[in-house]
Amino acid sequence: MTVITAAHELLDSDVYIDLRASLGLPLHLKCEGFNFAGSIKIQPAAQMVDAAHRDGLIGPNSVLIESSSGNLGVALAVIAASKGLSFICVTDPNCNPATTALIRALGGEVVVVDEPDASGGYLAARKAYVANSCAQNPNYVWLNQYENPANWIAHYETTAAVIAKDFPDLDVLFVGAGTGGTLMGCARYFREHRPGTRIIAVDSVGSVSFAGTPGPRHIPGLGASAPMPLIDPGLVDEVIRIHEVDTIHTCRRLAACGLLLGGSSGTVISAAAQWFAQHGGTVHTAVAIAPDLGERYLNTIYNDTWVSHHYGQQDDLHKILETS
Repeated sequence: MTVITAAHELLDSDVYIDLRASLGLPLHLKCEGFNFAGSIKIQPAAQMVDAAHRDGLIGPNSVLIESSSGNLGVALAVIAASKGLSFICVTDPNCNPATTALIRALGGEVVVVDEPDASGGYLAARKAYVANSCAQNPNYVWLNQYENPANWIAHYETTAAVIAKDFPDLDVLFVGAGTGGTLMGCARYFREHRPGTRIIAVDSVGSVSFAGTPGPRHIPGLGASAPMPLIDPGLVDEVIRIHEVDTIHTCRRLAACGLLLGGSSGTVISAAAQWFAQHGGTVHTAVAIAPDLGERYLNTIYNDTWVSHHYGQQDDLHKILETS
């Protein structure tokens, strides 16, 4: 029995879904949405806030401010409310409406930066807003998830260690690449403790996390319009890039089985399916990390009108909608 006294104390989950019955994949999916933030981001959020407290950066009048496409914003809102802190989330129009509503319900303030940066994305514009706000307000504290080592340390100490304990013979681990916190924490842990485990990084088409040309992306979570400082490509064995239409199709296939998962989770599972299609002749012990659940995507990837609006010119639009 687990007993907690505050929301921020419930961090990791030890729940896996065997996807052989639903998708025919020999893959165990580590589900990270069973906490008060609804995603894996509760772990780095807690670690970064604790580190800032230890370093004396957070005082009684401090206001946390962070740039986030969604899940980290919710996680920081949970922790801020739990610890009696103020929080401002700086996001953009791609953030799910349910996510901004959650942040506000938890007492956080939401600022939407709607002017894209030079790359056509919003990341640089969000970060510039945060930096300018901190320059004007000495009480503001920017945790800076993009460069904060506590981001990846959280997953080194928790996510990766739990997976290694649960799967001592793990062959392959699929991890999505956003800021790089989850990916680098897991990669560093397994390089040090289980170097034989293959680390497969999962990215979105249009992201430049592993070089390439930036392109339009509508699903928040994975991918970036600028290289992420935390990511060291040398620590991963392979990178698989997934089109967003495949993410949506996978999410809807799983929903038809009663498993409502988020966009980042659908992207990682799509990558694993592609990988198994190329390596199907060999038996592997494989785990994929599902960062989030699907409720906050009801108005986007599970909404036919939204999907048609953003992907209606795609030849395989019918592939997405046929599972609705």
